[in-house]
Amino acid sequence: MFSGNFVMSSICFGSFATPQLASETSLANRTYPKSLKLHASLFDYPLASKIMVRNLSFSTSESRLLKELSYFGQIVDVKLIKDEVTKRSKGYAFIQFTSEDDAMLALEGMDRKYFDGRVIFVELAKPGNMLGGYPITSGPPKELNLSTQDESQE
Repeated sequence: MFSGNFVMSSICFGSFATPQLASETSLANRTYPKSLKLHASLFDYPLASKIMVRNLSFSTSESRLLKELSYFGQIVDVKLIKDEVTKRSKGYAFIQFTSEDDAMLALEGMDRKYFDGRVIFVELAKPGNMLGGYPITSGPPKELNLSTQDESQE
């Protein structure tokens, strides 16, 4: 299915033979046990081909988004963001199109439109860091400023 180097408790990168296989693997992200975290992402598509949809109804599903937005072009991935504990939608999603033109059509056609009873906002997705939201640190602070109030008055 895909090739790559795998190391336990680490990050690996794989290559997919077709966009279809990449999409299937990406959709499988949510089917593994909690102890295993698979995060497949599609780097073969231009950054401007991914949109973010905000203010979604909490009842909106990935299949509903796929059905409605596929009118604007070929979609390879839909990721509705959900709370890890409650599994309830957080009200926003990312949709990966195969081309920038399709993403722009969806942005222009759906931004500030009613969808499932709410006005939604569509924008180009901004690049995230490779660490999946974990803070990037560069070590301990160079100098700690722990002066007391008495020392600062001197």
